[in-house]
Amino acid sequence: MRAFGNLAALAVIVAAFALPSGALADDFTNDLGMVFVPIAPGSFVMGTDTGGDSDEGPSHQVAITKPFYLGKHEVTQSQWLALMEDNPSQFQDPNSPVDSVSWDDAQEFVRRLNEKEGTKAYRLPTEAEWEFAARGGTQGDYFFGDPSLLDHYAWYANNSGNSTHPVGGKEPNPFGLHDILGNVYEWASDHYGKDYYSQSPAADPGGPSESLDQYRSLRGGCFNCSAFFLRSSFRSFYGEDVSMDSIGFRVAMDPRTQE
Repeated sequence: MRAFGNLAALAVIVAAFALPSGALADDFTNDLGMVFVPIAPGSFVMGTDTGGDSDEGPSHQVAITKPFYLGKHEVTQSQWLALMEDNPSQFQDPNSPVDSVSWDDAQEFVRRLNEKEGTKAYRLPTEAEWEFAARGGTQGDYFFGDPSLLDHYAWYANNSGNSTHPVGGKEPNPFGLHDILGNVYEWASDHYGKDYYSQSPAADPGGPSESLDQYRSLRGGCFNCSAFFLRSSFRSFYGEDVSMDSIGFRVAMDPRTQE
């Protein structure tokens, strides 16, 4: 495992931003019925040095210094249609995740959601925030440990019937997030950088400033992926304008005063 030279300094960063239990409200539900789970600051080892692809390393200590909320579920087709003109999904079902959306499409949904609620709080999660939340305080390839348990937590090639499924049908991770692995890939806000982990900052990394062909990062695997692609450290990428039936998204939200 790669470690930063000054872990003591990193611990100071985390301690400085750590909030007491209950500093964020409980789960928050917005006007579209989207439920958001509070994620408290903390640190974790991002990536892996063994058993993964070359862009998953070096493993490195990362601090998430600010609390945030993350969608309990992937954005559903009914939530999408509440703001957008049409449903692009290959697998039509109001309770299943919206699919066939590009990074640009996801950003337009976020823009309209912020406009509707008069806020700037909604956004896509960074890769680091996504992996921190997906791991749920655990380490290793899967938050549940034994790979043989994957059927209990994710829709993937072995059990999906080559289709997406309604959100929330599998058990959640330790942070209460459903379908964080499988069902559809989820866009992150970051530009994708194959070698970014070797130079990313120790606190709140947000990806490189740009990338070849405007690639953006995708996380979590999908309904037609094998178990390898559902590991917490696995990274994928596509151009900002690419849409596929295996791609959806989950929304993050910064803390704000709730009225």
